[in-house]
Amino acid sequence: MDNQETNLIYGKNAVTETLNSGREIDTVYIQKGAALSKIVALAKKNGVVIKEVSDERLTAICGTPKHGGTAAELAAASYSTVEDILANAEQRGKPPFIIIADEIEDPHNLGAIIRTAEAAGADGLIIPKRRSASLNATVFKTSAGAAAWLKVARVANLVDTIKRLKEAGVWVYGMEADGTPIAQADLSGAVALVVGSEGFGLGRLVRENCDMTLSLPMFGKVNSLNASVSAGIIMYEVVKHRG
Repeated sequence: MDNQETNLIYGKNAVTETLNSGREIDTVYIQKGAALSKIVALAKKNGVVIKEVSDERLTAICGTPKHGGTAAELAAASYSTVEDILANAEQRGKPPFIIIADEIEDPHNLGAIIRTAEAAGADGLIIPKRRSASLNATVFKTSAGAAAWLKVARVANLVDTIKRLKEAGVWVYGMEADGTPIAQADLSGAVALVVGSEGFGLGRLVRENCDMTLSLPMFGKVNSLNASVSAGIIMYEVVKHRG
């Protein structure tokens, strides 16, 4: 079973956080004999169907033995809209803080970015419909369940979306090695951070439509960082500026 193309998540943290988030779940699978009373109680509270299965069956369902004794089948991949993300910021009473992932195809990277974005208080994440990882099982597991909480919008055209954000008063910063040193940027207002793919960085049109590109100082012999790591550092620079 290819869980990359299903609405299946697995792992204790991912399943627990998804149940807590109130997202619609069709079925929760529990490995026979597993001490997962908290997950069982949450599933019962939410009226979710619980199926007890053998370790072998759960491994077959998940496509991996590293399932942590539980999995959940989601009703559907739930995407928000850009308007939902902006409304979320308005409800919080703060300027928008948005992450844009430009063709992040590795689900582990996307999951890590989502985890940090949710922890840093971002209002949402925007991804393109093409050439990007989707909200699949790997993303949910890598995000430690944060993907169930963070609003994620999937758009047909990132450039058009960036233009719309700018019209809404959001300052859009791209992340590039030759960008302006981050210490020189004012990140206190409405901010969108654009994270490029590891292989190619920011797309040309995306870069051209950013208000500014930012870079992190590098003092060692390595001149680049993993996309999710650099994104995390800059996210917390935004947090510091926002107070």
